[in-house]
Amino acid sequence: MTQNFANTSAVQELLDKLSGQDQSAGDARLKAIVRRIMGDLFATIDEFDITDDEVWGTLNYAAAGSQEFGLWAAGLALERYLDMRADAIDASQGVTGGTPRTIEGPLYVAGAPEAEAFARLDDGADDGKGEVLIMHGQVRDVDGTPLANAKVEVWHANTLGNYSYFDKTQSDFNLRRSIYTDSEGRYAFRSIVPVGYACPPGGSTEGILKAIGRHGNRPAHIHFFVSAHDHRHLTTQINIDGDPYLHDDFAYATRDELIPPVNHIGNSNLGAKYGVTGPFAEIEFDFVMHKATGEKEEDASTRLRAVA
Repeated sequence: MTQNFANTSAVQELLDKLSGQDQSAGDARLKAIVRRIMGDLFATIDEFDITDDEVWGTLNYAAAGSQEFGLWAAGLALERYLDMRADAIDASQGVTGGTPRTIEGPLYVAGAPEAEAFARLDDGADDGKGEVLIMHGQVRDVDGTPLANAKVEVWHANTLGNYSYFDKTQSDFNLRRSIYTDSEGRYAFRSIVPVGYACPPGGSTEGILKAIGRHGNRPAHIHFFVSAHDHRHLTTQINIDGDPYLHDDFAYATRDELIPPVNHIGNSNLGAKYGVTGPFAEIEFDFVMHKATGEKEEDASTRLRAVA
């Protein structure tokens, strides 16, 4: 079969029809997007001489693995591409500075308990299993003005690499909190140092990655949503320095500006302030926000998220 079959008049006419180009009703932009996507798919089938069995096998695989689409978006770099594109748009518009964005991932859960200025994230179930962590810092705008009452939503995995709510051995909001900054824009939390994890063994994401010769491991990290009135919503995460997968993340989320130093400290006034009497790890990290140009920029994306 010729690789140019998708360009024949019969196929081009089919593309016009399937995308509603011959109908007055419907959204013109959506029609154009559907036509492009299906046209590119038809051309790919031609170029690689994809068989019927391969087409239906792919659709069957996607249907069976639909519960992991959030991981597919990370592992196949769709999320990273969206970030790269947003960074390029910022650069073209002269937007500089601020904390870098990076991917959200599929494991956020809405409704985490709220706290003022400080929260303990862990429910104590992992006491003695992981290193105690105190993370603190300031939320401010790019001009250096502290942002009081900014909302810092934080979530991360436990010492087994598992996330609460999805892992039913944990309480629903273990290692998840929403913290509002104080009058100086400061936040702090006590938790445990997370570990990295791999995508579910035997799952569809692992299957895709193995088929193309890739692994499904992520370095240890902590996720954040940061929001403040009149400022752009920030989706980001920090990595734990020293992790073996730090620069080999299957989700391509590592950014050098998001690898803060981890200080290992004995007894100190900082620890006592937050109820820690022994050694702990400390991370200090500030979030720097851009002004929003419209209300829509103040909100997170509309992706489907779990609600506990």
